[in-house]
Amino acid sequence: MENQAPPLPELNLFESDRVLKDAVAQEGGGWAGTRLSTFGALVGSARVQELGRVANRQLPELRTHDRFGNRIDEVDFHPAWHELMTLGREAEIHALPWNWPEAGSHVARAALAFLMNQAESGVCCPFAMTFAAIPSLREEPALAARWEPCLTAAAYDPRALPAKDKRAASMGMAMTEKQGGSDVRANTTRAVALAENSGAGGEAYRLTGHKWFCSAPTSDAFLTLAQGPEGLTCFLVPRWLDDGSRNRFFIQRLKDKLGNRSNASAEIEYRDTWAERVGVPGRGVAVILKMVQHTRLDVAVCSAALMRRALIEALHHAAHRRAFQKTLIDQPLMANQLADLALESEAATRLVLRLARAFDRAATDEGEAAFSRVATPVAKYWLAKRAPGLVFEAMEVLGGNAYVEESVLPRLYREAPVSAIWEGCGNVICLDVLRALAKEPEGAEAFLAELELAKGADRRLDRAVAGLRKDLAKGVQDEAGARSLVEAMARALQASLLQRHGAPEAADTFSAGRLDGQAGAYGTLPPGPALRKIVDAARPAG
Repeated sequence: MENQAPPLPELNLFESDRVLKDAVAQEGGGWAGTRLSTFGALVGSARVQELGRVANRQLPELRTHDRFGNRIDEVDFHPAWHELMTLGREAEIHALPWNWPEAGSHVARAALAFLMNQAESGVCCPFAMTFAAIPSLREEPALAARWEPCLTAAAYDPRALPAKDKRAASMGMAMTEKQGGSDVRANTTRAVALAENSGAGGEAYRLTGHKWFCSAPTSDAFLTLAQGPEGLTCFLVPRWLDDGSRNRFFIQRLKDKLGNRSNASAEIEYRDTWAERVGVPGRGVAVILKMVQHTRLDVAVCSAALMRRALIEALHHAAHRRAFQKTLIDQPLMANQLADLALESEAATRLVLRLARAFDRAATDEGEAAFSRVATPVAKYWLAKRAPGLVFEAMEVLGGNAYVEESVLPRLYREAPVSAIWEGCGNVICLDVLRALAKEPEGAEAFLAELELAKGADRRLDRAVAGLRKDLAKGVQDEAGARSLVEAMARALQASLLQRHGAPEAADTFSAGRLDGQAGAYGTLPPGPALRKIVDAARPAG
């Protein structure tokens, strides 16, 4: 075919990604190298890439009633969805740190999710919530003892049956209500205790209310918030009751979403729905935030993965397409653009894996725990903001070929914005950072200590860290400046990681483009021979 890039070959998405391999080893997940290599070859295969495409074309369909008129509230998925779910569950994306609680397990799991997102992000939603529900469930040990074995099982069982009769189960989340959105304290769903069950942990209630967004409505159970006598409380809502009957969990409709289309998201209603309390009454927000902290890590991982997948497409096209007597990758301005995208992708990858290491160490290292409480929302905010722009730039590299559905890029472009919305929009996230800094001054010190590990390596970074130290010393910041503060924190953290672990040309060019003045559009890096080195290093190895 005249002057058209050939189809992208099958890639081992782990072995071909130098930055990912290096960061996994650097952050303590090297022991999982064989597992990651095997999974990288699987999700980079033509078959699995096609499964992702098909799952987004053949969308889930709601069936509220069976042929006899009985209410069933089930969702039918294309077989491609089920195959992808099977692959991810067998790889333990939903449970690796809980099944293998050893050093580096969160890093290895983040890398698995990074790889899976490059095949299809929709399935990563139920994986993320099942994974993240465990810390919240452990607030109620009796519930955790009942549910953890089936939630962490390395199997997939989509059958509509009580969880006790299945090989494996999954967990969803239902917090958002139409009148409150991110302000969950405005929720109006009501919880009434069942007197005969009072006094015991995990006591039973009846819930009544409407949830505007319910993630993965085919899950076997859901963590949800409702107003009880003591205030907003967390509850577990099972799809089935112990007697084998369906719980009163009603799916009103599936959302017709911009992206993440393979995954069903729904409006649901509770009408005297049976539920069990999780954690202390009136402390529902604190309980469910343990889940949110972990799902925010997954949002950041998703954004970084989408960046890498889009970069691969741009690099492949530029290496084969010719214009004005040169291959695109040899055109100086294109090299600048590609190098900028490569730097963004590398900085994102290193950031999410460093964050995963903090999750690994948080239980035994208070400094790492404090760092994660600040760095998680910082990373979630920043990477979610950067991903859509990077995917757009990658589309521009391919031109018109990227604007048609045969290309993977339209799907990535539709997928990227959800990361900035799910688990807190940008303003909510930035205000969370301010609250974390005000509530726990040790978080600011832990964050600054991480930046200081690169002290003296780059004058621009030293200057940025000094400015942040001065800003953070002022205490609670003006809310109107929260975005500027969080963005400065994110850029400094990425620059510090690149200075410590990246190639010299990548570290220096990133600081020049991100810290030394206001960065413009992609492709505005300082020119020089470093750009081609950055591009060559980003191209898939092998």
